[in-house]
Amino acid sequence: MMKFKLARYAAVSVLALTVNAFGSIGAQAESLNDAIAMAYAQNPTLQRSRATQRATDESYVQTRSQLGPNLSASATSTYNDLPTAGNRASTSAGITANQTLFASGGIASSLDASRANVKSGQEGLRSTESGVLLDVISVYTAVRRDQRALQISQDNYDILKQQLDQTQAQFDAGQLTRTDVAQSQARLSASAASLASAQAQLDSDRASYVAVVGQAPVALEPEPTLPGLPSDFNAALDAAQKNNPDLQSALYAADALKAQVRAQRSTFGPTVSLSASTGGNVPGLKIGDLADNDATSASLRLSIPLFSAGLNGSRVRQATENYNAQVAVVESTRRQVVSSVSQAWSQMLAARSAVSSNQEQVKAATVAAEGVKVEQQVGLRTNIEVLNAQQELKSAQLSLVEAERSQYVAASQLLSVMGGMTAKAFVPDIEVYDPQKHFDDVKKKGWTPLEPVVHALDGLAAGGK
Repeated sequence: MMKFKLARYAAVSVLALTVNAFGSIGAQAESLNDAIAMAYAQNPTLQRSRATQRATDESYVQTRSQLGPNLSASATSTYNDLPTAGNRASTSAGITANQTLFASGGIASSLDASRANVKSGQEGLRSTESGVLLDVISVYTAVRRDQRALQISQDNYDILKQQLDQTQAQFDAGQLTRTDVAQSQARLSASAASLASAQAQLDSDRASYVAVVGQAPVALEPEPTLPGLPSDFNAALDAAQKNNPDLQSALYAADALKAQVRAQRSTFGPTVSLSASTGGNVPGLKIGDLADNDATSASLRLSIPLFSAGLNGSRVRQATENYNAQVAVVESTRRQVVSSVSQAWSQMLAARSAVSSNQEQVKAATVAAEGVKVEQQVGLRTNIEVLNAQQELKSAQLSLVEAERSQYVAASQLLSVMGGMTAKAFVPDIEVYDPQKHFDDVKKKGWTPLEPVVHALDGLAAGGK
């Protein structure tokens, strides 16, 4: 017994060190909604995905910049020491501007692709959020299950300890045999091992809780009713096909690749651009004389590709096959969504049935254990029958705890596949991170008045492809 207590103390000490390493022992999440709110605000997986999405937003700005002008300035001072002509110095400075006016739809198509990629990334972020919240539910229910299982194991150990004491007393009184004592000792030792295993499982899941939520669990409240669960399978399937973030992300990715096909086809068409420059060159280092020696020029350039040794055609074919591959990904994702809904629905119903059956089993096993105990006291039952009845009760209680968790997790998985696993659904007053707001804030940075005109002209060609 002393070894068992030391083992439990060591396990708790290791957990305490783990929690302190995360530096979050001070605050505790007491409800599932609290845990979800904390993970939503601090989980590193979510933070990374949000940063990645913000980087994707910038790709749209970079593509949109092709609609505007490029302006550059340069200045050069040169000094030459020539043996025959003596020393010569010159100074030049200038400003150059370039503006694309038409690209056969290439810019407009690339912009459509960038916008679709942003939307795909936003859906991917929603999928990540759903996955993180599902992890929170998984570790939360696991800790709750382990706490209840540990209590069941502790109660079972205490009952078996009392049974051993009673058996020993009856043996000393000559009422039972040494075999009865040995049976009680064996069951008590097995219970001690089970109790140690339950403690270890709880410590392990507590560490997982810290990794996902960011703080250690202590007093966890019962899980709330899941929001938005459908009443029938067809409703769940319809919701998943409309709202599943992985499917929506795949659809937007297909739109992006389709736009890339149009962008590559534009390379066969003409490009029109406008260039203008002004500057001057004076001898010596007299920068002030540049204004008197400046020259200004402007040119309109039309470029038509005639031959590219198969490069442009290859790029179109490559873009087309990338799009075809993504279409297959969309169909594969759609099938996976249907399969996931079916599996989650079946698992939820099976777990619900198991909960009902286990509840009846616990009731019956409780009556049986109490009855056998009373009957043993009047000589109608043997010691081994009492031990067996207690073992059956413990098994029924543990099965019920596991079935209740399985039911909740299966329902959560169904909600996740349907696209309804959001922090807002669990915590209505939470401050939601909106990736669209960031995109709206950055998408017009560096905007110039010419962009709508160029976009409209280039879009005419893009729309016809």
